[in-house]
Amino acid sequence: MTFHRMTRAALIGAVALGLAGCGGGSGLGGMFKRDPDTRSDSIVRQRENTPIAQMERDRAQGSTLWDLFGNKDDPNVTVEVNKYLWQASLEVLNFLPIRSVDPFSGVIVTGYGTPPGGGRAYRATVYVQDPALDARSLKVALFTKGGAVDAQTVRAVEDAILTRARQIRIRDGKL
Repeated sequence: MTFHRMTRAALIGAVALGLAGCGGGSGLGGMFKRDPDTRSDSIVRQRENTPIAQMERDRAQGSTLWDLFGNKDDPNVTVEVNKYLWQASLEVLNFLPIRSVDPFSGVIVTGYGTPPGGGRAYRATVYVQDPALDARSLKVALFTKGGAVDAQTVRAVEDAILTRARQIRIRDGKL
């Protein structure tokens, strides 16, 4: 029995020591920190450019773990896609096999497929380039095996996608 008690006490002590080492400036964790004045300038400069140093600067400014879940992204860098245009594009062109989708850049590329009641095979590339539910946010390119499709057909597909997107938005507004 005494061997088990000693083992348990040693294990609890090791866990407590490990947790104390993770702490900030108090407890045992503080004795492992170095004063920046005791290091050479080159080491300090190298350390300032690391991700750890950035995290420490963020912590000093009052950042917490929950800041990771916030939206701090620069709107000029992030890419946003209108969810209604995205969903409507997939629904309207559901007869075409999907080759690739990238919701981050807003590109849907399909393979060749024949529309219901039609005789020609089409393929499409859809580009949703803005978060606004607007005709300017949507670009569609249609092709047949013979080449590009006329502008009227492309316009009809864009109109169908925009109409469906507005219907989806109205449906979501009633929730």
